[in-house]
Amino acid sequence: MALASLTACSTFESITSSDKVDYRTQAKQTTGLDVPPDLTQLPKENRPTGPISAAQMAAQPNAQRQAVATAGAPVALDKAGTVEFHRLGNARWLHSTLPPEQLWPQIKGFWQDRGFTIESEDQNVGLMETNWAENKAKLPQDFIRKTLGSLLDSLYSTGERDRYRTRLERNDQGGTDIYVTHRGLIEVYTNSQRDETGWQPRPSDPELEAEMTSRLMLKLGGKDEDAKTMVANAQQPAPSFAEAPRGNAPRSLADVPDQLKINEDFDRAWRRVGQSLDRHGFTIEDRDRKQGLFFLRYADPNQAGKEEPNFFQRLFGATSASTAVRYRVSVKTEGTTSTVAILDDKGQQQTNEMAKRILQLLMEDVR
Repeated sequence: MALASLTACSTFESITSSDKVDYRTQAKQTTGLDVPPDLTQLPKENRPTGPISAAQMAAQPNAQRQAVATAGAPVALDKAGTVEFHRLGNARWLHSTLPPEQLWPQIKGFWQDRGFTIESEDQNVGLMETNWAENKAKLPQDFIRKTLGSLLDSLYSTGERDRYRTRLERNDQGGTDIYVTHRGLIEVYTNSQRDETGWQPRPSDPELEAEMTSRLMLKLGGKDEDAKTMVANAQQPAPSFAEAPRGNAPRSLADVPDQLKINEDFDRAWRRVGQSLDRHGFTIEDRDRKQGLFFLRYADPNQAGKEEPNFFQRLFGATSASTAVRYRVSVKTEGTTSTVAILDDKGQQQTNEMAKRILQLLMEDVR
């Protein structure tokens, strides 16, 4: 291959992460797949206006393929090996033909390779969650920091922290659907003198979710020829026709209905509810797709999604499992309309304050 013949190389990791995500210190970064440095300096002029899929590239005559490659157009991968990238509105997930048991150690290694530690994992439920980490790519790359590098890392802070949850679901075909969701914190001043700070939640970032989902696809796909292309899936907005309408959640619990109505079939409603629960950090103890049930442990109506360890507990407060109440989130569908309701641990519908707070959080994402 012509690309392989070039001797001056930079890493694939630097191509995909230099401007977006970097949760590792420079000292911890490892060498990844080598690719020519020319690919890191793609010309902006004469590019096609949209991404070109791998299938479209293969269908073009050889001369046209060479012309497109010369123009530096990023290739939008929708498949790597046996792993497929799916997108629906702001939701993105991976589909693999392998069972969850085979994917689990690979996914765990993926997060560890990127500087995270796995803070909680439950293979029986299919949930894995990282620690809170800082995205160093958001720090200003001025001359001093570029020169001294990691020596100054401790002196710089973005004032933000990120955490990722990965959920694995066995599908009807015997394979696995993989979801990556993001949660964020932001540091804010807590007094008028602006000499004390604290942490508060910030909205989930769909672009970060898409970016990490794309990278995970390459990791699980394991094909060098796929990894040598730039991942454009995360950069492209979803088609407008696929975007599900979103509404603002009511500020008052009195305005929250006893159950939610979603104009979606079961498959789409199940995905959206599951991702919303992940984004809000609910503790999911189990799920039963055939029955349309998520089993939650919910400790405090004002602490949903705030069970943070270490110094974050000073902000949010520790949660005791002994005081938790167990709920079920039910997703039922008739035709193309799905209903979401909150049940107690005996299967009876609940409309109390706690149930309304859960529905209020879900309404931010599913309406």
